[in-house]
Amino acid sequence: MPRREGEWKGEPGVVRGSLAVPETGRVTRAGRIVEHVSGLLSAGAYKPGERLPSVRQAAREQGVSKNTMAEAYDRLVAQGLLEARPGSGYYVAPFELRRPTQPAPHIVSAIDVVSLLREQLDPHYEVRPGDGRPPSLWTEGSELKRFFSSFKTGNPEAVEFGYGSGWGYGPLRDRLRMMLLERSIAVEPDGLLLTNGVNHGLDLIIRHLIEPGDTVFVDDPGYYPLFGKLTLAKARMIGIRRAPDGPDLEDLAAKLALYRPKIFFTQSLAHNPTGSTLSPAVAFGLMQLAERWGVLIVENDALADIVPPTLPRLAALDQLNRVLYVGSFSKTLSASLRCGYVAGLPSLISSLSNLKMLTTVASSDYVERFVFNLIQGGQYLRHLRRLKTRVEEAHKASKAALETAGLTVRPTVTPGFYLWAEFPGESDELEICRSASERGIFLAPGQVFTPDRKARGAAAIRVNVAYGTDPRFTAFLREKVDAISAG
Repeated sequence: MPRREGEWKGEPGVVRGSLAVPETGRVTRAGRIVEHVSGLLSAGAYKPGERLPSVRQAAREQGVSKNTMAEAYDRLVAQGLLEARPGSGYYVAPFELRRPTQPAPHIVSAIDVVSLLREQLDPHYEVRPGDGRPPSLWTEGSELKRFFSSFKTGNPEAVEFGYGSGWGYGPLRDRLRMMLLERSIAVEPDGLLLTNGVNHGLDLIIRHLIEPGDTVFVDDPGYYPLFGKLTLAKARMIGIRRAPDGPDLEDLAAKLALYRPKIFFTQSLAHNPTGSTLSPAVAFGLMQLAERWGVLIVENDALADIVPPTLPRLAALDQLNRVLYVGSFSKTLSASLRCGYVAGLPSLISSLSNLKMLTTVASSDYVERFVFNLIQGGQYLRHLRRLKTRVEEAHKASKAALETAGLTVRPTVTPGFYLWAEFPGESDELEICRSASERGIFLAPGQVFTPDRKARGAAAIRVNVAYGTDPRFTAFLREKVDAISAG
């Protein structure tokens, strides 16, 4: 068969031509041949049904052994690109190059909403005031480090090599019920489900309760990964203005009468992104409105372990009658330990447990045992004491640094991971973030945290207090504020 442009003839182990794959230390000779021939087939260099060179001829031309060449052909057969005809040789299989289908508009929109997550999962920037998580030094790098390095699950004989209960590890569920009692939340034995973190809990709730077109309320500004999930579910989101003491009750009352939502998703304490905390008066008023209009409340309390247990919680006022309470260890223990929970009425939690079984089978029994042993052994409590001190000191220092740079910081009652800082005057939020990016600074723009990204307010950023005093960040802020004032 005549050789074509881009065919594999060349030095041993190296393919040539415009479709060649650069040699790397990890790819075997057979692997390089597979990649090259796949490229030729995709480019249309061979027609379906056309015979390829024999194993002997191809091995000689490629400069490899017959065994290596036969392995490469066998891999191509396994991929459905070639057909092996005994006694005749290898032929190009009938195949059709499929173009990737365009995702539905609501999926594109959902992914766009959570684009801030990409930088947090695959970091590129050195200065990270826009990060949503505490640094690993504050969590995994603390006194818990030796327990992470020697993963303990308690009595080895008690560990079963299976999925574990769909409800989650029983002793941890019992311990959590005791911990929630300290927050004045009484949970029935079948009223708590372990999850793979807050986001998993929110996803289960949305899957179970939300139908396309349903109206839901969210904090504005609010938790942007939630917006992505609701967009994916084709829900209609209405933002409720977030004030320094919680959701604005006047805004809530007006919109309840107008939109009649099914659910209100909110975060009561150390709010992400504003850092605000619910006041007792607002908590009481909110529950009165929810009762009057028949609205279910989903209360996100991801930072519960670093704020006082006596602070007002909607689940404590309502005792889980009209509130689903979502919590997690991932923010305070480790982002890599996906362990959280949902508490509510047993009938509703049972439905979520069934949905969890259908979608993920079970959460990690090993992770849940590990978290339980950290709590029981006292390591988690000692870790929290140190973490709270770090958060309080960083919160105070970051607030002062931001105000010194000329930004207006939203008031907070309880120190948490986040501060909401606004730029003066008519500022271009996206231009500020682009400029920061060019300097290697990762910012979280305010518009990401609003359900209606077309509605522009004052230019703002969410600041992680762990990085709020970085001199490169504060110097950049001062420069921007000076330019705005001069302009």
